[in-house]
Amino acid sequence: MDEIFKTLQIIAKKISEEVKYADFGYTNHQNSTGDTQLKLDVKSDSIIEAEFRKISSVKSLVSEEKEDELVLNENAKFIIAYDPLDGSSLVDVNFAVGSIFGIYENEIKAENLKAAAYIIYGPRLEMVFTDGNAPKFYRLQKDGNFAFINELKLENKGKLNATGATQKNWSQTHRKFIRSLFDEGYRLRYSGAMVADLHQILMKKGGIFSYPATSDHPNGKLRVSFEVLPFAFIYEKAGGATSDGKSQSLFSIKISKIHQTIPCFFGSKYEIERLHEIYG
Repeated sequence: MDEIFKTLQIIAKKISEEVKYADFGYTNHQNSTGDTQLKLDVKSDSIIEAEFRKISSVKSLVSEEKEDELVLNENAKFIIAYDPLDGSSLVDVNFAVGSIFGIYENEIKAENLKAAAYIIYGPRLEMVFTDGNAPKFYRLQKDGNFAFINELKLENKGKLNATGATQKNWSQTHRKFIRSLFDEGYRLRYSGAMVADLHQILMKKGGIFSYPATSDHPNGKLRVSFEVLPFAFIYEKAGGATSDGKSQSLFSIKISKIHQTIPCFFGSKYEIERLHEIYG
């Protein structure tokens, strides 16, 4: 795991440079969910693949930008599932974007997730990593090294509300839930980059991020293996809670395919309890 953590730091610095200077145009290809691939997505994916190819403990890679699992070392232990550049369509307006990683042992199952990390490319280059303990927050320093800043802990109740999906496609239940939060004084914070919005809630010590089931995406839009579960792991280890709107934890999900999606909610315990009150 130490080798993987060190590799994530190398990846962070390399993708950070690409974000600053790369071509923001589109390719002629689509990923597995039908999104036209940005050149920056493909470049970020190739950087991650190249770095993890150097590690003998990595069995395979699962990426948003790859149709199938890429086997590297058949007899190795860890599977790295990742979104190479979440929020990449916002790079041209200079918003913070990020990379998300889930580290699974032997097979991609919720119960096999052993570590998770995300990198955020903003005014500062930062990373959050957990191997099952409280998430640790790191920041790149002037000397080119990542320094540990502190452990992250969510309070029982927050003030921020980041809710995704097109509002006209929300259910009446979700509308009621979001309205109840605004009626309590929650502030809207939503950029369209999952990493940036979830990072803000963690740094501000509470709130809720939601991407609900909608009429056009009844199974949600965010991918379980490399977006949802890594952040669920981080949030629950930070003392928060998660749900798909029905379950007590996103870790109750059974994964049947690598690009599977699910409605998802991440937050402080109060907000998830409030969610269940209204969602039933």
